[in-house]
Amino acid sequence: MTTSLPTIMIEPLVRMALLEDLGRAGDLTTDAIVPPDRRTTTVLAARQAGVVAGLDLARLAFHLIDPAIEMRVERGDGAALAPGDMIADISGPARGILTAERVALNFLCRLSGIASATASITAAIGNHKAKVVCTRKTTPGLRAIEKYAVRVGGGSNHRFGLDDAVLIKDNHVALAGGVSEALKRAKGGVGHLVKIELEVDTLDQLKEALDCGVDAVLLDNMTPDVLAKAVDMVAGRAVTEASGRITPATAPQIAAAGVDLISVGWLTHSVAILDIGLDFKH
Repeated sequence: MTTSLPTIMIEPLVRMALLEDLGRAGDLTTDAIVPPDRRTTTVLAARQAGVVAGLDLARLAFHLIDPAIEMRVERGDGAALAPGDMIADISGPARGILTAERVALNFLCRLSGIASATASITAAIGNHKAKVVCTRKTTPGLRAIEKYAVRVGGGSNHRFGLDDAVLIKDNHVALAGGVSEALKRAKGGVGHLVKIELEVDTLDQLKEALDCGVDAVLLDNMTPDVLAKAVDMVAGRAVTEASGRITPATAPQIAAAGVDLISVGWLTHSVAILDIGLDFKH
């Protein structure tokens, strides 16, 4: 089970989103229409199948607007959803629930979409050993929670930032003058605990990288047949990662090639939300 993020990490994100929505005068519509003493009970319900993620952020959105609002979770982060499933019920002052609704749903739908997409690829891979990993192609400011949603969906995380590890891309190789020189400079520039990964486009580059010694290789835009040859060449000497427009339809063949990791950028940079709504009970 994926561990929830500490409140101290998510509170600034939720607070910023609420302040953006409240603007300079607060919720004009709700304050004008709903009496301050009106209480209500609502339900967060799934409109489509998927995996839920982001309930802590939704809960915090309601709590920051009005601490008297209570949220009781029926299906927690990581739960599989069918259309119509109740995720949680929310009760308390009606004004606060309406004011926080959009921010709560924005976080919940976005993160559930990421978790659902991740789950779809991990399911497609089946019993192959490959793990699905995300990238740094995240929404600015939301990397921690988007990568959390990937974990909820059954995936794993790649680098969180540029300081996690060395990842030598094609532009680094070009500026260094070649694979060997790039690896030499990288090894000379970091400490002994820092892992080094190199992106390769061809089997010739892969051979050169293996001759120099590398912790991981990013096999970019290779066909399943070429990936299988690359895995045979590596023979366990480095972690193998496949990347390049991978979808649930193409993932099984790529996983069958024997790679250790499948890197999927669109999980965080362009995934569709999962449709979740807030329905009033009374």
